[in-house]
Amino acid sequence: MKTKRVSALATIIVAVLLPIICAAQVNSGSNGSDGAFNPTTNTVINMSDHPAGIYQYTSVNIPTNVTVTFIPNANNSPVTWLVQGSCVISGTVDISGQHGNDITSGQGGPGGCAGGAGGQGDSWLAHMGAGLGGGNAAQQGVNSIGGNGSYATVGQSWQQAAPGLTYGNKYLLPLLGGSGGGGGYISSGAGGGGAILIASDSTIIVDGSIVASGGGAGGNYGRGGGGSGGGIRLVAPQILGHGNLIAFGGPSITPAGDGFIRLDVLDDQFTGILYDSASRGFNPILIAPAQTASLSIQSIAGNTVPTNPTGVLFTPDASISSQQTNPIPIVVRCVNLPLGTPVTVVVKPVNGPMVLGSTANNAGTQISSTATVSIVMPRGGGLVYATAGTSN
Repeated sequence: MKTKRVSALATIIVAVLLPIICAAQVNSGSNGSDGAFNPTTNTVINMSDHPAGIYQYTSVNIPTNVTVTFIPNANNSPVTWLVQGSCVISGTVDISGQHGNDITSGQGGPGGCAGGAGGQGDSWLAHMGAGLGGGNAAQQGVNSIGGNGSYATVGQSWQQAAPGLTYGNKYLLPLLGGSGGGGGYISSGAGGGGAILIASDSTIIVDGSIVASGGGAGGNYGRGGGGSGGGIRLVAPQILGHGNLIAFGGPSITPAGDGFIRLDVLDDQFTGILYDSASRGFNPILIAPAQTASLSIQSIAGNTVPTNPTGVLFTPDASISSQQTNPIPIVVRCVNLPLGTPVTVVVKPVNGPMVLGSTANNAGTQISSTATVSIVMPRGGGLVYATAGTSN
């Protein structure tokens, strides 16, 4: 009997925003254990010794003509700089995604997701980009170019596979990076831009650049999709400077979706350029509270999904008979989500367009509820995601 192979994942993109008490200070929470960060030459930070991606500095000073880049850790954590004193960026902090090429997929910046593998001459071997907004893979006989990744905005599309979906929110709570472009007939997709939070107890000055752009996909016929831009969030009592904050989507035939930029500041004197989907305000919450909302896929067509699904296609978390009547029910368990919250289930087949359905979590209580979404499940393997809330 033929089966449909499904790997299930669930992700929450709703942050619980607590009431803000008016205050003249921001408490980064830094204990100063990483000392002062004052590079004098181009520096690559290997994040392997910081598994949560959190750096606790006394101060930061990146001079002109100095660029700081990163090697993501095993957890692919976003970058978090907690700074007791001032943070001065006259040079460049770069967490961009890597470009895709004919052989390997572009890797995401820290907190961002990788591009999909290219078909190397066979669209059936092309894979979609990783991440909630990953672009679709090229399809045999339909298109030869992978779809662009999406994040704050939808990736553009012209004679290529469909782009991914938008996700996240302007507050960057939680802190999320960009998504990868889909693999093309020949070349691989590019990686999504990473994500960075810089919080200072006093002042952030940006006269240089912070860059979280998605990678680009080169070539012509059969190229992959571009990676979406990532996330940049600055939190401080005062932000100054006339530099650049950039989270562009990477180029393919058309550009991928842009990322989010957020300034949370009391005394906003930043006169530089905010590229992409930027917003300003003052929300001093650095990390969502411990009892935040969460989602998990409980069952697919009546088949229980493991508590900790792997989301790996070659070892599926659930298998569904090909004789199963469509549409099939997917039950999503919600924790600490108000009843009536929109819940969307996205199915990303290895080949073919995305399928999605939405409903609300109307069964249960705010502490524990469920939403049952009906989906016309395509044949073959693929990933299943669940998201909640809106993108703004």
